Amino acid sequence: MAAQQRRVYLDFAASAPVRVEALEAERAYEASSFAGANPNSLHTAGREAARALDGTRRDLARLLGGGFRPADIVFTSGGTENNNLAIVGLAEGARARDRKRTKVLLSAIEHDSGLDMAPMLRDRGFEVVLLLPTRSGVVAPQTLAQELGPDVALVSVMAANNETGVIQPIDELAQAAHKAGALFYTDAAQSFGKVPLNLRNCDAVGIVGHKIGAPVGTGAIAVRGRVPLRPQTFGGGQERGIRPGTQDVRGAMALAAVAKAVCADLEKCRRHVAGLSQALYDRVCHEGSGIVPTTTSVMGDDRLPGLVSLMVPGLDSESLVLQLDAAGFEVSAASACASGSLDASHVLLAMGIARNDALGSLRVSFDERVDAHDLERFAEALLSIVGRLQHK
Repeated sequence: MAAQQRRVYLDFAASAPVRVEALEAERAYEASSFAGANPNSLHTAGREAARALDGTRRDLARLLGGGFRPADIVFTSGGTENNNLAIVGLAEGARARDRKRTKVLLSAIEHDSGLDMAPMLRDRGFEVVLLLPTRSGVVAPQTLAQELGPDVALVSVMAANNETGVIQPIDELAQAAHKAGALFYTDAAQSFGKVPLNLRNCDAVGIVGHKIGAPVGTGAIAVRGRVPLRPQTFGGGQERGIRPGTQDVRGAMALAAVAKAVCADLEKCRRHVAGLSQALYDRVCHEGSGIVPTTTSVMGDDRLPGLVSLMVPGLDSESLVLQLDAAGFEVSAASACASGSLDASHVLLAMGIARNDALGSLRVSFDERVDAHDLERFAEALLSIVGRLQHK
């Protein structure tokens, strides 16, 4: 009997495998003299833990660029907390500074943890407007300009979409927001450590550890000191009072270690992984395969490397995911955080894709650690499964 082939994980956009740099940083923490110490304590171990935490702030501020300072880094538990805190906190902060600013503009393709803030914002007296993308998945600056005015408190557009991989023109969008006196926040969960980011005009940005190979439960938002942000949780005065609670020094060290590693090789990895992505598109999206890309462009620097977004019109994602899983390949149906939903992706629907087509969406994601041979095996499996299902 032939040996069973190993399983292939291709769902890095949901959560990437932990990198060795994270494990090494955690071991260094455990071996340190301040392991387990509260970084807010005044004794020696507490001060050493605080110095280690400050070192991670310096690393992350440098890697983010955009003029962010170490003091701007606020540690969180990840993307959902980032979006909850930033979207509601910035909107309330802007309104507190100027009472006429009662409107929030969110892109219609934000992560669920951002879009789900809309009902809360409305309950707190804000008008919420969703910005529709083009068919190519881009939130165009001219679309934003049509909604801007002296009543806008905050604009929130993610740096790159978590389902399609389309990179958004955040610098242009941020400049437009500022011309109208509004704040601008971007969720960079999928893009940080994978593509260069121009954050010089962003008031706040969120990053997530487990998307790049740091532990789950690690993340941060960078919030410029001049920006009014109302905290959404209360307790001690940690993290400038923005996010109270004893900080996870071990997690922060692991996050910073991984961030340094991925940013050091960013351009080299980007080119390599983008090439693998393009080869996969070319392999499965051809006439007669029944498989199409979700966006009108699958090449160039306007896409995240390692995120391949596909549709199989007429089939459903759940069946595809389960059959691929049975064949040894682990992928997502659009966003993993919405995988319990039986409806089509809100991102694809907002782009104007027909519901019947969007119901057959797949997201294949990986980084430079993937084996090209495994991608070829995946392509063969997908083509075989789609061919079989379409001819039932």
